[in-house]
Amino acid sequence: MTGREGGADLAPPPGESPIVVLVRPQLADNIGAAARAMANGGLFHLRLVAPRDGWPQDRAWRMASGADRILECATVFPDLPAALADCHRVFATCPRPRHVVKPLRTARAAAEDLRGINAEGLRAAVLFGPERAGLDSDDMACADTLVRYPLNPEHMSLNLAQAVMILAYEWWTVAETAPPRELMTNETRVATKAELEGFLGRLVAELDACGFLDNRPKRPGMVRNLRHWFQRGEVTEQELRTLHGVVTELSRGRMRRGRPDEEEEPSPAPEATAAADRRPLRTS
Repeated sequence: MTGREGGADLAPPPGESPIVVLVRPQLADNIGAAARAMANGGLFHLRLVAPRDGWPQDRAWRMASGADRILECATVFPDLPAALADCHRVFATCPRPRHVVKPLRTARAAAEDLRGINAEGLRAAVLFGPERAGLDSDDMACADTLVRYPLNPEHMSLNLAQAVMILAYEWWTVAETAPPRELMTNETRVATKAELEGFLGRLVAELDACGFLDNRPKRPGMVRNLRHWFQRGEVTEQELRTLHGVVTELSRGRMRRGRPDEEEEPSPAPEATAAADRRPLRTS
């Protein structure tokens, strides 16, 4: 088979983890793209039920983008009951379940359920239907829980790999320990309040010196606005050093770059003066 060299060093996680079951998949490209999505979300176990073009298929490896081990370990079954025989729980993805009485989950809720099921040592599978029409009624009858993605009701169409990617992403993020919001400071750090106060004190002093805060009634409010502006963000130490440099340059005076201290009205151009001289005088 081509496309298997240089794949990622993927391995099944310890214990139980969700099994992705592609029911009657039609295109090898989609099987490969689904394996790639599984690798992104830390899923490994792939089962194929009656793939239309047989298995294996070279094009799947070309689309897997390094998720070769998932494809190499994939197992093929002639029908859905055979693929689910050793499973304890079965989830089925479906866009619009009709006339079906089963628990319904979003992808996020399903991922939380799957984490709990696998933590108990139980084996769970998630069904994804054929590309053209999705799972049929007989397929969904094999599941105990339905999964529906909350998408735009005017256009809920997903390709197979996208559907797998959403579930894999939710599975991964359920156990993600990184905070949902984080400031990347790289080589610097967030400035302390003392450092921030030192800069604000210097800034206000320079604004007083240049006359910007001469309006005494408005001065307290203007100073408060400056403080609110800097206090509500996570200003870094490097950013404060840059701002100190800005204030230093401004405080050296406007003449440093050859600019006049006060704005003067520009002299009229010679052409405009000549035109004014030629205009006749009006008499009353």
